[in-house]
Amino acid sequence: MAAWRWIVLEWGEVRRSARSALVEAGPERDTLVQSLKAAAAAIAAWAVSGWWFQAPMALLAPWTAIAMVGSTVYQSVRTGVQQFAIIALGTLWASAAMVFTHDRTMAAMLLTLPFMMLLGNYRRFGSQGIYGATTALFVITGGVSNTSTVGHRLLETLIGAVIGLGVNAFVLPPVHLRSVRDRLLRLVRETEDVLGAMAEGLGTEDGLDKSEGWHHAAGGLTVSLQNVSEARRWAMEGSRWNPGGRLRRKGPQPPAFAEDARWGRVCTRVLALTRTLKGLNDDSELLPPSPDFFRLLSEVLDQAGHVCAVESELLSGSGKGELRERRDAAFREAWSAIGSLSFFELATDRVTVREAERARPPGC
Repeated sequence: MAAWRWIVLEWGEVRRSARSALVEAGPERDTLVQSLKAAAAAIAAWAVSGWWFQAPMALLAPWTAIAMVGSTVYQSVRTGVQQFAIIALGTLWASAAMVFTHDRTMAAMLLTLPFMMLLGNYRRFGSQGIYGATTALFVITGGVSNTSTVGHRLLETLIGAVIGLGVNAFVLPPVHLRSVRDRLLRLVRETEDVLGAMAEGLGTEDGLDKSEGWHHAAGGLTVSLQNVSEARRWAMEGSRWNPGGRLRRKGPQPPAFAEDARWGRVCTRVLALTRTLKGLNDDSELLPPSPDFFRLLSEVLDQAGHVCAVESELLSGSGKGELRERRDAAFREAWSAIGSLSFFELATDRVTVREAERARPPGC
């Protein structure tokens, strides 16, 4: 039953992702576009090297083209240089090993694979280092190696790199300007959900029993905040060496970097509040506040969630003038709720002090 539930959940996620890719712009559609571009680059590379040139090792061209369609044009160029260098080294070393061992496959592998695996871990090759060893395997298992076949393999690799880079740079080049706004919007909505759940729970008698779930959800906000930072980095890298600014519409610019810091502070305080509430529920020696306090805190959190709702509409970019007025009104209501909570705390403290003075023995 557990396996069946997992399959149902996974299938639901796949359906939602597919629907999102078809009906709206977002990360799912970006993934779809990049996947189709990689497939098109591989087909084009095979058509040039295998069908037109009739190259003996045509597999290297589409294989290289797929790896060249990266998330950014800059990444494609950097990946292309790294990959061509490591593939050329793998081809040359394996070819030399085949000549030295008189085309004995096992002996050539013994001379080639240990060295290429070590060389592939050199940090300058990045994640492309593994291609040196796999290319060497293709060369060794391909049979006889001579100057002509080595030249063909390098040419096929170069064809795949050029086609992959060209497809990524000039066919819907990835710009990544929308990702920052999308992920920041997701963070704001998740914050609204956490605040709304806390406000609803604290309004009930056994609200603290759900505090562990609130704390877990608040911990997820830090992951969403990291996703915003990652999207910001992709947006900066996506603009390097990218003709997308001239070939396709950029759309609205990402929100200012100050928004990341502002919502980072919000996430930190929400996480601290959920940790405190969880501590009140876990530690039986701590005396929780009165139900009236939780009622007022619930109102504060409800108003804070309303502010987040208006902020998410502002990030969506529609009706900003009216939304700013609604945000100002929401802020005023939130501050009013905070004032009521602060007054309640002050009044409670004064009552506690009077009770302590009455209970104090005479002469103390």
